Amino acid sequence: MSASTVRVRFAPSPTGGLHLGGVRTALFNYLFAQKHGGVFILRIEDTDQSRFVPGAEKYILDCLEWCGISPTEGPHQPGAFGPYRQSERKERYAQHAEALVAKGLAYYAFDTPEELESMRTNLKSDQNPSPQYDHKTRMQMRNSLSLCQKDVKQLLDSGQPHVVRIKMPAAETVSFHDMIRGEVSFQTDQVDDKVLLKADGMPTYHLAVVVDDHDMQITHAFRGEEWLPSAPVHLLLWEYLGWKEKMPKWAHLPLILKPDGQGKLSKRDGDRLGFPVFAMDWTDPRTGEETKGFKERGFLPEAFVNMLAMLGWNDGTGEEIFDLETLTERFSIERVHKGGAKFDFEKAKWFNQEWIKRSSTEKLLPLVSQQLLANGLEATENKLNEIIPLVKERCQLVNDFVAQSAFFFRDPASIDINTILPKWDAKKEQFFEHWMQIISDLAAFDATHIEAAFKDTAAAAEIKPGELQLPFRIMLVGGKFGPPVFEIAAHIGKESTQRRIRLCLELLKQQA
Repeated sequence: MSASTVRVRFAPSPTGGLHLGGVRTALFNYLFAQKHGGVFILRIEDTDQSRFVPGAEKYILDCLEWCGISPTEGPHQPGAFGPYRQSERKERYAQHAEALVAKGLAYYAFDTPEELESMRTNLKSDQNPSPQYDHKTRMQMRNSLSLCQKDVKQLLDSGQPHVVRIKMPAAETVSFHDMIRGEVSFQTDQVDDKVLLKADGMPTYHLAVVVDDHDMQITHAFRGEEWLPSAPVHLLLWEYLGWKEKMPKWAHLPLILKPDGQGKLSKRDGDRLGFPVFAMDWTDPRTGEETKGFKERGFLPEAFVNMLAMLGWNDGTGEEIFDLETLTERFSIERVHKGGAKFDFEKAKWFNQEWIKRSSTEKLLPLVSQQLLANGLEATENKLNEIIPLVKERCQLVNDFVAQSAFFFRDPASIDINTILPKWDAKKEQFFEHWMQIISDLAAFDATHIEAAFKDTAAAAEIKPGELQLPFRIMLVGGKFGPPVFEIAAHIGKESTQRRIRLCLELLKQQA
């Protein structure tokens, strides 16, 4: 592998559904790798075994595959830098944690949960209102810095549960260059002694991410801005482990915000406001709770990816519609915004509608067929080849094809009589009685001939065609929607057209 090869990673935890913010992080990593001829890695961060959910790893892979951004390396496709699950790298983390302790850069902490809680209560003061486990408090706790060597050895030999904490220096400034935010600095006084290795021997994110990025030769690390406060710990770990010169370049991506801009978008917000936040449907195997995803709500993967890319990035041209290939060409991490991006579900649906319009009938056909079948409607491929071009511009979601085309396959379940009644009269009733007979006599029943005959019949009845087309549409489809009404009549045929007119006339008589 060339020393200059770009290597990036997406490192989710297998704990549930994949949030659209996570997919965006994966997308930006993928685009950067593709643009620079690099490698996109999937690494599963499963060190917190208490939160591990069976099936979540496969779900993550399925989501990435649906989006068209499948990783080059990962548990599913091992390369030369595995294992790609942190749970399978446990010994590696322990070795580095012990090395840090030996250098005096980390220490063993034996405090019980009760002792930690007592510290937060008893050491609280006006000068230190929220005590942390840090340089101010560590010498008052039970750890290998405050205890004598003999006591420490005895505790270790007896198997006393303990963690390993980093020893954060006091009164130092650590800095790094963020590819989005520029120079970022931190005061070490503001950072607590984070746990690096837990009592069960598993690493925390802080140690694991540094060891894994080093071992997997990651060149660029893109992650959410919520990890910015942890950056000083990671910077020091790169230095303490002797790898500072190999540290990847970092970029902290902006948050995806609630529609009102007040805070990070969560699953609860989606549940409350009625839109998905997961890429695909997720069923929690522990609770059976089902959560809808963008795919099942009727989004095309191209639209979903396009929409995500525009949440916090643009190419400077004002264009908004990009396929994956163009996104790869145009993408630049430096053009990612610093500020959070508000999620707008109406805008998301706009992207989807634009992509439905641009999609070929061939691409849409299996998706539409699946939706129709799920709603008890069967259509031949030939029929769908005719119908899809007629209705696709009216569909924001793939699911909309059912409502926008069901009338091609069955009589409408309800008819909006109330829209017809205010302007209905005997003259119009006579027109439609006569129009049914005209339909029988038409030799060619296509949209052009139907429209011409309709207008001729209206002229003979001395009624403007425009006054008759809305009632005609409602008779055929049930409401004020659908493609050109004469196209509808042509596709449903003479018999269905006449039957629907007759049914509506009977309903109108009942209302008279």
